[in-house]
Amino acid sequence: MSTRQQASLDGSAQHRSPETAPHKEKENTGVIAAILSGVFWGLGQCFNRQYVKGILFMLLEAMGLFYLINYLPRAVWGLYTLGETPSQMMKVGKLYKMVPGDHSIHLLIKGLITLLVLFVFIWIYVLIVRDALNVGRQRAKGDKPNNFVQSLVFVQEHKFAYLFLALPTAAVLFFTIMPIIFMILLAFTNYSAPDHIPPAKLVNWVGFQNFADLLQLGTWSGTFYGVLAWTIIWAILATVTCYFGGILVALLVQQAGIKFKTMWRTIFIIPYAIPQMLSFLIMRNMFNGEFGPINQYLSYFGLGKLPWLSDPFWAKVTVLLVNMWVGIPVTMVLVIGILTTIPRDMYEAAEVDGATAWHKFKAITMPMILYSTAPILIGQFAGNINNFNVIFLMTNGNPPNGEYQYAGSTDLLVTWLYKLTLDNNKFNIAAAIGIIIFIIVASLSIWSYRRTRSFREEDMIQ
Repeated sequence: MSTRQQASLDGSAQHRSPETAPHKEKENTGVIAAILSGVFWGLGQCFNRQYVKGILFMLLEAMGLFYLINYLPRAVWGLYTLGETPSQMMKVGKLYKMVPGDHSIHLLIKGLITLLVLFVFIWIYVLIVRDALNVGRQRAKGDKPNNFVQSLVFVQEHKFAYLFLALPTAAVLFFTIMPIIFMILLAFTNYSAPDHIPPAKLVNWVGFQNFADLLQLGTWSGTFYGVLAWTIIWAILATVTCYFGGILVALLVQQAGIKFKTMWRTIFIIPYAIPQMLSFLIMRNMFNGEFGPINQYLSYFGLGKLPWLSDPFWAKVTVLLVNMWVGIPVTMVLVIGILTTIPRDMYEAAEVDGATAWHKFKAITMPMILYSTAPILIGQFAGNINNFNVIFLMTNGNPPNGEYQYAGSTDLLVTWLYKLTLDNNKFNIAAAIGIIIFIIVASLSIWSYRRTRSFREEDMIQ
């Protein structure tokens, strides 16, 4: 190669290098901005020449770090130990004075709040780094980054929904999700009277001991299995009676030739329109075994009085009857709405083929009702497992059962949980029962819903 050719090549290389270096530098603008914001919030934004946004992010991180540095170590310690020194009476001079110590439950709640704040802090950290990366990439393409006012206008026009939902999301996180997590954690402690109630005494972690006691320990397992069995029986019977009772009433009201349909619908919907608390309390007095009107009417006809609320069997029958009184109208309204949407042509075609009323009901009416109400039916079953009102207001879980621990013959798991919590301070066992209720309801609901025709058809469409 000649000297002239070599010089020409060197000149070309020198000519290309100044263009290549800035191009690579522009490509790395987004990465550099993201790294800077990763080191400290706002540095990447300042690098992208968004100075107001960068300064605001710096202030936000400063406040977050101030809070976490001051509270996070104590929160982790509190969650791990649940306290080391209980409150106690100490003699100061001639007087005894209460010296405050660690409160296990307060430590648990404060620890959860601090960890949720840490979660939000990390989430904002990711958003800020991503923002710096995206703006840096736009700069690499030659676009001019928005100033602060333009950023506000962009958020108002394109991100307003997220901004509007931020406050409700934070409220759900701290007032719904956090209490649920708190309840779950209580199930793994010994937080119960009389030996582990703060501030006089501390609470400790016990692992799965509460669940083992519920399933195996005689004093608890007998009550748990008995109440669980009645809860399942109640949920099935309450759902089936209200569902098919509502279908029957809807079919009778909508039957051809029935006059005053509006009046009949109004009469049947009144029990649901009246507040349930009033209905249950009135029914409780009506079924009173001593002076209730129902037993008085039975005695007028020469029939003996029935122990509606004092006998375990009749008490269960009573709550099922009263539940039908307030539950059938709901299903009736739903089914009436479905019946009005079934095309009349289907019934006319069935009549031409010689179908009887029963055949039309079995082949047309019932499949259409089931298809539309299957998810609602599953929801009603789940709701009946946690049907607190009818049991608590009608019987309060009574009559008493000597073989049960803090529960009566008509108690459901949810009413037993209520008694354990508010009446007996057995918070650990109540929390374990709450988790078991959730597992039962979620498992049965998901399994049932996945077997419905509406779910299968929706899955096929997708």
